[in-house]
Amino acid sequence: MANAATAVAYIYKGVDSKGNKVEGEISSAAGPALIKAQLRRQGIIANKVQKKPKPLFGGNKKVKPADIALFTRQLATMMKAGVPLVQSFEIVADGSDKAGVKELILKIRDEVASGTSFADSLRKHPLYFDDLFCNLVASGEQSGALETMLDRIATYKEKTESLKKKIKKAMTYPIAVIIVAIIVTAILLIKVVPQFAETFAGFGADLPAFTLFVLRLSEWMQEYWLWTFIAMLVGIGGILEIKKRNKKVSQFFDKLMLKIPVLGLITYNSIAARFSRTLATTFAAGVPLIDALKSVAGATGNVVYEEATLKIRDSVATGIPLNAAMAHSKLYPNMLVQMAAIGEESGALDEMLGKAADFYEEAVDNLVDNLTTMLEPMIMVILGVLVGGLLIAMYLPIFNLGNVI
Repeated sequence: MANAATAVAYIYKGVDSKGNKVEGEISSAAGPALIKAQLRRQGIIANKVQKKPKPLFGGNKKVKPADIALFTRQLATMMKAGVPLVQSFEIVADGSDKAGVKELILKIRDEVASGTSFADSLRKHPLYFDDLFCNLVASGEQSGALETMLDRIATYKEKTESLKKKIKKAMTYPIAVIIVAIIVTAILLIKVVPQFAETFAGFGADLPAFTLFVLRLSEWMQEYWLWTFIAMLVGIGGILEIKKRNKKVSQFFDKLMLKIPVLGLITYNSIAARFSRTLATTFAAGVPLIDALKSVAGATGNVVYEEATLKIRDSVATGIPLNAAMAHSKLYPNMLVQMAAIGEESGALDEMLGKAADFYEEAVDNLVDNLTTMLEPMIMVILGVLVGGLLIAMYLPIFNLGNVI
């Protein structure tokens, strides 16, 4: 039987036993000749069999983090219901409507079926499964509680993706406002202001300084708007690339993000939520605290807090309590430090950190809603200043026309 993981989608056209034209799609690892023979046994004479063309932009091949979260939840549900691991892969793959996700799951299934451990199979796909995910799965396999561990991982991934969506929502709104403002201003400068410039050419008096400034800006935009647009794209792309490669630049932007009003508070709470959620999940899975903190450092999403977490890890390794090391860093919220202290004293660190994560995730949600409410009047003010300013600059000479006459 053909391996489903290596199967290729083919489309065929032909006629059935009654002479009716038929066409369809079939997945097979065999070539066109064998597919024709297979169709012939079904009573279809195929006169054309060819590979299904790939979509222009890759179709639904891309696997997103949200897909991995859904895959983990479905797999956890299957295993809790008593379905064997390999069969669970098949059921989840059949239920996926994304080709990339289905292909990934079937590859993992084949690796597990051949004798490779689940964790090692995941490690072959580092683009989709990070060290934290793989280590937790390995811990679940070793302890014989894989279904419980998958449930914890699924909850962690779902919470993480939910937090990411909230942060994206917070960032998207102001960015959209800025883009709209730039586009509106550019259109006015390139298309509207030149019409006024022709009218002003017949005036016999000096134009106001503000009007002259806008006219010069319009002339410059008409001549260099394309280069300006390209320079902006290159500049933004260059900054993002440098941020990825240069740690000092990354630190600068991460520190700057924390100082921006409202957005900084959202970032601060989201870091606290990710720290709490990741540490709670790894510690509950039986991962030693020192090893767990290494995974937490990479999950904070901020270079400043990543370095701080690694320093906390070094302090804990020397015997200092977690809450004391966190307090010494002076970066984490006092409430989170106190929750960690209570958790260490009571022996329920994972439970207390989980509650802290819930609190900070809810705080992020509320801040995002408040930001949306705050930005609505700000949008009107920004657009009003830009558009109104340009209109005033164009009508100032007309207001002063009486002085000319």
